[in-house]
Amino acid sequence: MIQPDQAPASYILSFKCPDRLGVVARYSDLLLKCGAHVVEVSNYTDTSTNTFFLRYVFDDRALKLPIDVFHQRWHELALQLDMDYSLRAESEPPKVVLAVSKYDHCLSALLTKWKSGALPADIVAVVSNHEDCRPLSQFYGLPYYYLPITPETKPQQEAKILAVMLDTGADLLVLARYMQILSDDLCRELKGRAINIHHSFLPGFKGAKPYHKAYERGVKVIGATAHYVTPELDEGPIIVQEVRPVGHRVSVEQMAHLGHDIEATALSLAVRLHCEQRVILNGQRTVIL
Repeated sequence: MIQPDQAPASYILSFKCPDRLGVVARYSDLLLKCGAHVVEVSNYTDTSTNTFFLRYVFDDRALKLPIDVFHQRWHELALQLDMDYSLRAESEPPKVVLAVSKYDHCLSALLTKWKSGALPADIVAVVSNHEDCRPLSQFYGLPYYYLPITPETKPQQEAKILAVMLDTGADLLVLARYMQILSDDLCRELKGRAINIHHSFLPGFKGAKPYHKAYERGVKVIGATAHYVTPELDEGPIIVQEVRPVGHRVSVEQMAHLGHDIEATALSLAVRLHCEQRVILNGQRTVIL
């Protein structure tokens, strides 16, 4: 409910649930009765898993009850439909922590887009196992957490990363060329809440030095893959992939430089899609709405 002189507030609602007769009627009836004015909608049904996916954007210009009461009614419906959902105000973007090592091209792209308002995220901190990116982070006024790591201190270091996320209220960890493999425990803790950029067009050339492997194979395209982090190295659900053609005259060093642009583009897009609640996990795949 809004006053005549107020601009309507928008909300993003996304969910997945088992597909069954009457699902559309049930949620549509609730939206209508509550006066949720829908301004954007996208949906998809995966017949192989019998799962229904939907993303709504609605505003409160005609909402007949407070948003917290609407949320409670939606929660009751979600329980009945075995629904996994997310509902938030569009004006309250997810809080994000960026993790980086020495390469700063992905970090720079994300911070530039964030500062210009092109990235619907609230970046709250940068963590790193090196000091190299501190000046860039400080230029943008962000706290920088230097968390060195050794094989012996890995559990303690990862606990500090989680502590930073907890202290800042962060919803998402973005590995912006963070050159450390997260432990299985941390991957499980952050399931669906950690995005990595791999400098290769997965599933090809996984692991270290993918550009060298691609060069040795004489590939005609190089790429980058943004995906959710899982315990299986470089095999998490894919969000975005970018490619660029290369010829036989392109050296491995030139491939790496071209790859920097591709990596920054793919990661920035993946973070934007996640923060706009357009990405819904579908087993080992993703649905982008």
